[in-house]
Amino acid sequence: MTAPADDAPLYVKAEAEQYSPDPVLGRYLAVRAASEMLAAPLSPEDQAAQSMPDASPTKWHLAHTTWFFETFLLAPSLPGYAVYDDAFSYLFNSYYEAVGERHPRPARGLLTRPGLSVVMTYRRHVDAAMQRFIARGLSPEQRDLVDLGLAHEEQHQELILMDILHLFAQSPLKPAYRLGAAERRTGGSDRFVSFEAGLFEIGHASEGFAFDNEGPRHKTYLHAFRIAERPVTNGEWLAFIADGGYRRPEFWLSDGWARAKAEGWTAPLYWCEDGDAWSEMGLGGLRPLDPGAPVAHISYYEADAYAAWAGKRLPTEAEWEHASSLLGDTGQVWEWTRSAYAPYPGFKPAAGAVGEYNGKFMSGQMVLRGGCV
Repeated sequence: MTAPADDAPLYVKAEAEQYSPDPVLGRYLAVRAASEMLAAPLSPEDQAAQSMPDASPTKWHLAHTTWFFETFLLAPSLPGYAVYDDAFSYLFNSYYEAVGERHPRPARGLLTRPGLSVVMTYRRHVDAAMQRFIARGLSPEQRDLVDLGLAHEEQHQELILMDILHLFAQSPLKPAYRLGAAERRTGGSDRFVSFEAGLFEIGHASEGFAFDNEGPRHKTYLHAFRIAERPVTNGEWLAFIADGGYRRPEFWLSDGWARAKAEGWTAPLYWCEDGDAWSEMGLGGLRPLDPGAPVAHISYYEADAYAAWAGKRLPTEAEWEHASSLLGDTGQVWEWTRSAYAPYPGFKPAAGAVGEYNGKFMSGQMVLRGGCV
């Protein structure tokens, strides 16, 4: 298919064709529209830049999430479907070895072509085909893949915001992504909640969607423990800094201390000190630091060092999940646990390329739980 010339981005709301109603179609269109709404405040230049190897340009996120539906649903299962551009399989594959080679992740910011308008036309092409595909009726397996693709796109919606925040934080202008962007709220009670020892079940329990690494549900024994009712605040982190937390190796894991020294860590990412005052870069731009808000954008090493300084420890994943199931979780920030990322008992990756979604990354990482405002 011949792609149109690059010019202005095409933000066109997809409309459902007149087929028999299926709630999956409405959800599909809503998720796809949400991604484009998140990208809408950004210029084409904003959407093409990559600020570090672990980030991706917004344009790449918009294309990759589209490639997922084309690769895993349309190309193998919709009769007569025409792939938009064969080169996109190389450009917008993330890490699926079974699907083929891919452009290196650290160099995604060098992809000035295809331009943003072509990526948006690609989305229109795939969305129209997905409407026809869903209207034909989905098998249980296909419905599961659509659910996975939508949850995958929602993950990339958060990545769009986090990656643009990192990009804008590098600018001396410290621009706001969007004025009035949501900010973390101040924390609640200072109390610790006690939990008795016992055998408990953790893992996904409902009938709704879950990623494969959230199950199977299983029993685990927990010793008695206490856990803080709310996350650590910026004000409490300021006390850690004032007490030399970033200069005292006795609180740090060896790898963390080496990393902190090598990279010159003195405060959380996005904090800026101006004399005696601190500011924090967020999606709403550079603002005075809110001492009551939950601290965010810290590494596992910093979280562990703070816990040691405070005479506490990070919870295990099982402790966190058990406590959260009873106390609830506000979704304000992602929260570190001290558990290594490993499969739950009985975990089996899915067959085929989508089995690479989580299982192959269960090494060398620590577990985050919670959510993100």
